[in-house]
Amino acid sequence: MSTVPAAALAFATAGAAGYGVASVLQSVGARRGAGLARTLRDPVYLGGIVLDLLAWLASLVALRALPVYQVQAVLAGSLAVTVVVARIWLSARMRPVDVAAVVVTVAALAALAVSSGPPGPERPPGVVRLGLALAAVPVALAGWAGARRGPPGLSAMLAGLAFGGAALSARAATLPAHPLSSPLAALTVVVAEPLVWALAAFGVTGMLLYAHALEHGEVGPVTAVLWIVEVVVPSAVGVLLLGDTVRAGWGMIAAAAVVATVVAAGVLANAPANAVVTSAREQASAGPADKPTRPPA
Repeated sequence: MSTVPAAALAFATAGAAGYGVASVLQSVGARRGAGLARTLRDPVYLGGIVLDLLAWLASLVALRALPVYQVQAVLAGSLAVTVVVARIWLSARMRPVDVAAVVVTVAALAALAVSSGPPGPERPPGVVRLGLALAAVPVALAGWAGARRGPPGLSAMLAGLAFGGAALSARAATLPAHPLSSPLAALTVVVAEPLVWALAAFGVTGMLLYAHALEHGEVGPVTAVLWIVEVVVPSAVGVLLLGDTVRAGWGMIAAAAVVATVVAAGVLANAPANAVVTSAREQASAGPADKPTRPPA
């Protein structure tokens, strides 16, 4: 593996680790706070928010140099990080199947690191870029309709689709190569890039839909649906439309690694440790009278 892909993989791994640890930090801060106002002032909770932001920025860097399927699968590994850190920090229970899922995740991500080929061209065809930019609108409209009339699983599926759209937009956007050499010109290019606005629209849609799904559904199934869609759909689009590749002779291994990551994510999304963490984060945004008395089963 050459220097650039190796560095990008390090960013993706850092993003997964950041997301996983951030979830636990926000959980700890939410437990220490008494209501939303105090929680938002808690330094541990704020540290989790900052780490979330840094993890997101790291994932954007990785998407510029790695195939989408590889980055998305690595980010799904954040569930394994959350479960392990919650076991250490919060003494949350880990089932034998959770331990197995963590081992499978590590092995699958190692296989992806070896089997992935170079990403597609830096600037995809114009019709693909236009399609990605315009897709933010129907996804947002479908999310609005699904949140009003559909079950939590539908909101989770559309949230995964929105987050996947954000990843694809970040991958396909045309950005300045050396922004620090001329910051004003670089800012002009960024603002004029439709896919940057699409990325923002996808991201906001995904956050709102995921919050809605967690509010009305059970943590495990909602999170499992989110990650399955967020890994599978953009990975397929990356290969079919963005030109992402796999090393010669490694196609089956890469496909098996992605499937293993998705299955492990589904198991870990239903882990007691993940339920404890997500429940505490939900309580941070609820009013005192609305807070659940115990985490979901």
